[in-house]
Amino acid sequence: MIDINELKFDKDGLIPAIILDADSGAVLMLAYMSKESLRISIAECRTCFWSRSRGGLWRKGETSGNVQHIVNIKTDCDKDTLLVTVRKEGPACHTGADSCFFEHVFGGADGPFSLNKLYCVIKDRKANRKPGSYTTYLFDKGVDKILKKIGEESAEVIIAGKGGEREEAIYEIADLTYHVMVLMAEMGITPEDLKKELASRHAADKKVNND
Repeated sequence: MIDINELKFDKDGLIPAIILDADSGAVLMLAYMSKESLRISIAECRTCFWSRSRGGLWRKGETSGNVQHIVNIKTDCDKDTLLVTVRKEGPACHTGADSCFFEHVFGGADGPFSLNKLYCVIKDRKANRKPGSYTTYLFDKGVDKILKKIGEESAEVIIAGKGGEREEAIYEIADLTYHVMVLMAEMGITPEDLKKELASRHAADKKVNND
């Protein structure tokens, strides 16, 4: 453990802080901390930054509710950058995207596919409607259209399951999963919300129904 005074703040008294998701490992955002905001972050166990545009303290989630609970804070070998690992409530980006880093400057999609990444893309389509996108089309049509598609895809899953066709079932379950995630984004439900709900049940076979 090092003392805050050992950190190297810039001429404006700030140090860059990279915010990392403790569950997914994704980089969520980059912000700046002053000594005061860092001390507040440590005392409250939630991120507090220094807003360079407003020239004042900024507690993440103070108005949006998208709070970031701190797991740990590390510094690099030069002691001039912070790495803050958090568990978040809601998206990190003001656009509604899970992470502020979703625009590619060079190269293709990075890293392996994950449902969290798919959810980020869907959330971005909700916040930034891309013309010609099917996801944008669903959001434009509204919740009734989304629910109708979930009903249709559910029926397709039942048919595939009844037929015993494994590959067909995988295909239809994937379609259903995607449309359910669109509904989640529409309603502000996150994958983390589902994880918490499932974890609260303790065991998949806790409830027994003999009907």
